[in-house]
Amino acid sequence: MADGQGPESSANFAFLSEHNPIFLQLASSAERAFFPDPNTTLIKLRQLGEALAQDLATRSGLEFDSNTSQENLLYRLNREIGLEPDVRNLFHLLRKEGNKAVHEFQTQHREAKQGLKAARDLTIWYHRAFGKQGTSFKPGPFVPPTDPSQKLRELQTQIDQLNAELAAQSDQHDKAAQRDKLLEDEKLEYQQLAELMDQEARRFEQQALAAEATLEAERKVFQEQLTAKQAEIEANKTQAESQRSDVKVKTQSASQALVLDEEMTRLFIDQMLVDAGWEADSQVLTYSSGARPEKGKNKAIAEWPTQTGPADYVLFAGMVPIAVVEAKRENTNVAGMIPQAERYAKGLNVTADLSPAWQIQGCATAWPDNTGGHYQIPFVYSCNGREYVKQLAEQSGIWFRDTRKPSNLSRALQKFHSPDGLLDRLTRDQQKAEALLEKEGMAYLKLRDYQEKAITAAEHAIAKGQRECLLAMATGTGKTRTIIGLMYRFLKAERFKRILFLVDRSALGTQAMDAFNEAPLEQNQPLSKIYNVNELGDMAVEAETRVQVATVQSMVKRIFMSDTPPTVDDFDCIIVDEAHRGYTLDQEMTEGELAVRDPSQYLSSYRRVLDYFDAVKVGLTATPAKHTSEIFGKPVYTYSYREAVADDWLIDHEPPIRYETLLSQKGIHFESGETVSVINTATGEIESSELEDELDFEVDAFNRRVINEKFNRVICEQLAQELDPFGDEKTMIFCATDLHADMVKRLLDEAFVAIHNG
Repeated sequence: MADGQGPESSANFAFLSEHNPIFLQLASSAERAFFPDPNTTLIKLRQLGEALAQDLATRSGLEFDSNTSQENLLYRLNREIGLEPDVRNLFHLLRKEGNKAVHEFQTQHREAKQGLKAARDLTIWYHRAFGKQGTSFKPGPFVPPTDPSQKLRELQTQIDQLNAELAAQSDQHDKAAQRDKLLEDEKLEYQQLAELMDQEARRFEQQALAAEATLEAERKVFQEQLTAKQAEIEANKTQAESQRSDVKVKTQSASQALVLDEEMTRLFIDQMLVDAGWEADSQVLTYSSGARPEKGKNKAIAEWPTQTGPADYVLFAGMVPIAVVEAKRENTNVAGMIPQAERYAKGLNVTADLSPAWQIQGCATAWPDNTGGHYQIPFVYSCNGREYVKQLAEQSGIWFRDTRKPSNLSRALQKFHSPDGLLDRLTRDQQKAEALLEKEGMAYLKLRDYQEKAITAAEHAIAKGQRECLLAMATGTGKTRTIIGLMYRFLKAERFKRILFLVDRSALGTQAMDAFNEAPLEQNQPLSKIYNVNELGDMAVEAETRVQVATVQSMVKRIFMSDTPPTVDDFDCIIVDEAHRGYTLDQEMTEGELAVRDPSQYLSSYRRVLDYFDAVKVGLTATPAKHTSEIFGKPVYTYSYREAVADDWLIDHEPPIRYETLLSQKGIHFESGETVSVINTATGEIESSELEDELDFEVDAFNRRVINEKFNRVICEQLAQELDPFGDEKTMIFCATDLHADMVKRLLDEAFVAIHNG
């Protein structure tokens, strides 16, 4: 942008003048900074993304403040209005690149130009959702800024190409001389670029000071407008719900018109690979530009040549070609492109400088296919940059297949595997582990016969390739002791690398840790003394960690609300305690939210945690529910309450004692025309209102939502007459919330004291 030009003259963002001035100011500041300071460009674009998200949140009636992170705000926006995956990717790309620009100080012009392009796609989406033209808006092509470092990058590419040729052949004196000349040219070009950017930075500084003052004033006005709008929405909850619905319709309509080009899609795929631990850049790390595998580095090299054409990416763990990725925007049928990736996996030319994966595994030859050929690379992927959506399974996600066995089927993943995860998958000998499990006795576990049968059933189901299995065992029959035995056997045989023990409440996690610390196994040692067990709250997965205990809620935050989420292969086995619960309630919700939120939202969060990891899942339950079977399938082993009673492991219960109150007998009923007291949620005042129709409350639902201390006191006083607080028997009391449970505990204590004091 030339001197004296205002933000309204922006070639790429002029349409933002229709919206809040802060948007155009930030976008224009990012453009102006491009030549002298590409780092500032990405920082301003991150701020633009934050301003857009805050505007969306305010329009949607979401509460936030200065302490709400962009990551958390995007998570909540997605939960409430359902951001389309490409839109989320654009928001997160600006956030991540902006964070790198702040902390790493290594931004180059190419990354800044990509950021401008991503920001333009995002603001076009926003403008189509809330601008006057709507989805009919035609933005025209992106106008890329002049890149002063283009020549330097071209020199660096030529140097990389010559280095690759020199490494491949020994007698290359002429090429070495050519390379040395290019290195001198590179040094000179770098100096000239640095001087030019320094001169431009001094010119830019005066403009930037004036622009920053304007920007700060507009930022203050923007925040005041957001605060006023939030207060207005808070005063009218009905209006907030209507607005949220309107925002959802508009943004989803704009998302349907959003079409990203191949370059942006590759940028998303590059980021997915980087997030999984690979070095990836499909514009720079290409075979033709001289990129080659290196010892100690995990590279995703683009356009790698094979006998059947160039593969989009070949993933190298050091010198080992370990996976092929078929990645194209136009691959709407992602699952259907796995065969193409398999062709590249067969067609790899194994040269002397590479270490074939089949040799690493200890095989004499490459893995045979079913047509007489051989796979030189064990793992293949297909993706199109779109996040996995179950309803569009074949068209989204990252599809993966292990080619080493014809019986291995392809399946959809949420993310790419990490380099360590693929190497572990390559070298971990499942057949050997399963043979060890068959031979391994269980006498030292000191289990009951039905507990041993449960373990054997789970092991056999997994050996047959079953990736989800359910154990149904009656309450009181020792599920935790059974699962400790199963976990120990899995780890001892090296069947799994790391196990996640998932619970829905911290109390269950604490109970599990107590059992891991106390239940004796071999040589009278507990599990936590034999293997490294991470406790609740300790989410740093280290190499030596073999068991991680975690709540669903903590894993939701760790996976979906963190810049450093776990990789999909951090856990290759998940054991879910009390799987029948469905984990439908988020324990951090308030009582009011418990009453109005749709539990299916939290069930989906639970499913997302399970689906995120590429792991075998084992569920434990006493009472399989419909949603439990949908996740884990039918039980592979069942030990019922009646069986436990017949075997003398449990004592049959007495006929139930039912307490009837006038409330439960007569219910709650109001006649038409009756005057009732109503709380005005806006003012907090109690007002009188005449009912237009009859009104009935279902008592069970009422008791779960309205916790009345007098009612609970009556019940607790009756319970205290029947129970012996010092006896060996256990009594379970089911409460609606944690606060309700605390109340019942207090009322029972008071009732027992009253009886004792007689």
